[in-house]
Amino acid sequence: MRKFNAENERIKIDYEYYLRESKGRDENTIDKVRAALVKFEESTKFKPFKKFRIEQARQFKDHLKRAKNAHGKPLSYSTVDQTLRMVRNFFEWLAGRQGFKKVITYAEAKYFNNNAKDAIAAHAQNPVQFPSTQAAYHAFQAMSERTEIERRDKAMFAFVVMTGARAGAVASFRLKHINLIDGHVFQKGGEVKTKNNKTFTTWFFPMHSDYLRCFTAWVNYLRHDKMYGPEDALFPKPQRRLVNGKFNFDALSGDIYANASQVNKVFKRAFMQVQLPAYTPHSIRKTLGQEMSDRNLPLDAQKAWSQNLGHENFVTTVSSYLPVDDRRQGELMKALKNDEED
Repeated sequence: MRKFNAENERIKIDYEYYLRESKGRDENTIDKVRAALVKFEESTKFKPFKKFRIEQARQFKDHLKRAKNAHGKPLSYSTVDQTLRMVRNFFEWLAGRQGFKKVITYAEAKYFNNNAKDAIAAHAQNPVQFPSTQAAYHAFQAMSERTEIERRDKAMFAFVVMTGARAGAVASFRLKHINLIDGHVFQKGGEVKTKNNKTFTTWFFPMHSDYLRCFTAWVNYLRHDKMYGPEDALFPKPQRRLVNGKFNFDALSGDIYANASQVNKVFKRAFMQVQLPAYTPHSIRKTLGQEMSDRNLPLDAQKAWSQNLGHENFVTTVSSYLPVDDRRQGELMKALKNDEED
């Protein structure tokens, strides 16, 4: 079976440039678009985009329904919906491109829209899983500190609970971004891998004091014992050393990680070793959202808490990181006093 179409590849490169430079999309998003377009090409056996026909959109939908994920299961509603949307956006861009205006119209690109029933299912919110503050602290306490790498991992865990920083940002922080005196981290877009390259300051959340003690000890260790400078990594990756003819990775290099993979591994391992679900670093943001609610803070303090998570709009914090599951919904509704009882 044909694996690519040279003409299509040139067009996709132009589209990726458009997404990157005109729409400001990051590389992770562009990778997803690239994968979606390959799925479409597979469904047409890599026919040229210039030979697009409306029937190909229907065939593509059927192709996605039959497709399996890495675990051999059908693609989720959300994956199918997202894939269709990305391919539709591509063909809408193509419709305005010189040489394609007579081949495809904006109206024809709409044939990639998902059906209403599946689209609703795709956007339905599943029950949100995240650790309680007690569960997170339990996992933190159980983490070992025997080696330099283990101390780094435990400090990383503490830092995420104290800041709610995203995993990509955690992997890219350098010592210069940390202010222990005033108690905050400067998330500078362009230097730190923040969402949409946003720049903001996060003050340490008032969580258990053991987190701050652990993290402070780690930063001081790097600055005073390791003699690391401002440009060195906050959570350095290991360096490769040759010991007795074998390569070891038991010492720090001072370099940042290229991605968030290690941060995710640290969290999953920490929770699983105490027989808890493999929670991700991102789930801690929901833990912090719940903590904000539990504290019954005044409105201005809630707004500050929200801004600390990098949200300009308080509604974002409430809708994304303050989940109300069915059980909690029932508790809240039952607690409301009936006006007729007054």
